[in-house]
Amino acid sequence: MDLSNNTTESTTTSRSSDFVKVLIALAFICCAGYYASSNGVEVSNLSILAIAAAIGAYMAINIGANDVANNVGPAVGAKALSMTGAILIAAIFEASGALIAGGSVVGTIKKGIINPAAIADATTFIWVMMAALLAGAIWLNLATYLGAPVSTTHSIVGGVMGAGIAAGGWDIANWSKVSAIVASWVISPVLGGLIAAVFLFYVKRAVTYKNDMIGAAKKVVPLLIAIMVWAFSTYLIVKGLKKLFKVDFVSALSIGLLIAIAVYLIVRPMIAKVASTLKNEKDSVNSLFTLPLIASAALLSFAHGANDVANAIGPLAAINDALISGGISSKASIPLWIMLVGGIGIAVGLALFGPKLIKTVGSEITHLDKTRAFCVAMAAAITVIIASQLGLPVSSTHIAVGGIFGVGFLREYLKAAYERKLNEVMEHSKRAGHDLEQTSLFVERFKNADVDEKRAILSELKSEKNMAPISKQDRKKLKRATKKELVKRSALLRIAAAWVITVPASALLSALIFYTLVGFDLVNS
Repeated sequence: MDLSNNTTESTTTSRSSDFVKVLIALAFICCAGYYASSNGVEVSNLSILAIAAAIGAYMAINIGANDVANNVGPAVGAKALSMTGAILIAAIFEASGALIAGGSVVGTIKKGIINPAAIADATTFIWVMMAALLAGAIWLNLATYLGAPVSTTHSIVGGVMGAGIAAGGWDIANWSKVSAIVASWVISPVLGGLIAAVFLFYVKRAVTYKNDMIGAAKKVVPLLIAIMVWAFSTYLIVKGLKKLFKVDFVSALSIGLLIAIAVYLIVRPMIAKVASTLKNEKDSVNSLFTLPLIASAALLSFAHGANDVANAIGPLAAINDALISGGISSKASIPLWIMLVGGIGIAVGLALFGPKLIKTVGSEITHLDKTRAFCVAMAAAITVIIASQLGLPVSSTHIAVGGIFGVGFLREYLKAAYERKLNEVMEHSKRAGHDLEQTSLFVERFKNADVDEKRAILSELKSEKNMAPISKQDRKKLKRATKKELVKRSALLRIAAAWVITVPASALLSALIFYTLVGFDLVNS
């Protein structure tokens, strides 16, 4: 059997597949540009609009390839969804969110990062927007290639800031906004990680650490699903549907609570019926989270499409508005064709290039089962709600990935703590003069005990007078136990580095593109 030939054939097939994907993406980009040039209404320069539309389509594809993975990656990693199923659900709900709830007006300067009044004229403004859009798209493309999930919002913010400074000097930037965005590099992942870890710890203590896991699950799982419904209902009303109608936070919270109570009353008997047929094991508990996890992936995708499509079409809508009015506006209307470019582009990018980042988020950071993935989804919705009410600038990407790191590091901590307690139990048995068989029985008793029983055993050991300090050899064992890594440090460093350099990298690239565009314009004037 010639393995080298098989490897060569596999590599050739992979390259051919990648080439076809690139061709499909280029075809969509060209179609967007052609449609814009054929259907531009009252636009002063159709060529500029066509180029901007093509760049907007390129940006939308990269959003789909990179950012959408955060919504469905945990569900795929937990095997609640297949890759194909995840792509279909995400594509449908991302596009639906963009088209149904994306709104009819978009802010032209993302997050108020620069002062548009400091830009000299409409032509300069167009070059700023085009440079920002292209720089953000290129950076996202590079991050996707490197397997790093980054914030699309930060990418476009960096692009606007870089081109804006190139056009109007350092004073054009709103540095307080920039500082808030820098702070979000820490706030988003830490908050998401903490909330995800708290939920996972509760599930472990309330369900999977119990002897009667199924009995505990009948009580706890319906409650967790209700909390999820409450969080996602509030999240969708406050964030996902905010462009359709305005609802204050208290009203959104109240409506979400009523929906959650209704769902709790419906699912509680259903969970009890299903759980009664399951074995008393952790995998059975995990299976109860399958449908809620799929629903959360769909809802997160819908909300993401409604909110983040503006990263692709905001600058495009701004360019279209400037070409029509000849002026600079802080708000621009969104023609249907521009919304279609954003919505369909995200779906195309997800289908063609999304699997790489979905795998990264779902399985390359830490092992996710359905319970852990459910906690990550919960953290994503709750963190956005909390942050929006506190006025904190957070990234949905950073929250989701932070949640995954949070559950991973909690697993490491609990594993190390368990190893430490197990060593204490074994050491006690040896000092008590037990033989190997007695020690094994004692350790097995500890392993099979639930949380309360384990606590009682440890309290009993501590109360005994002959409980000597752990030996040097045991301390070495404990040190080795604490070094067991359940989170890949290489992934942590790669992703953290990408987050930190997203804004400056996108800004620098945008400034270079702006100077190139201005120089090209001067040469052709």
